[in-house]
Amino acid sequence: MCLAIPGQIVSIDTSGTLRMGRVDFGGVIQEICLEYTPEIAVGDYAIVHVGFAIAKLDLDRANEILATIDQLPLG
Repeated sequence: MCLAIPGQIVSIDTSGTLRMGRVDFGGVIQEICLEYTPEIAVGDYAIVHVGFAIAKLDLDRANEILATIDQLPLG
């Protein structure tokens, strides 16, 4: 089973060998690889799995997924 989480792209760095980005996951910022999603821009949402953006999401779909995650019981 794959667990992928939506996050919002807050910055993109193309200065290195790989296209990387900083992504906001509800206040937690992580650096991820954007090589598989060249169409991603700052402000877009992406599905991220193990440090790689694997698909771009539209805002409605991202909000739907995030709302579902918020309903999951903790513990």
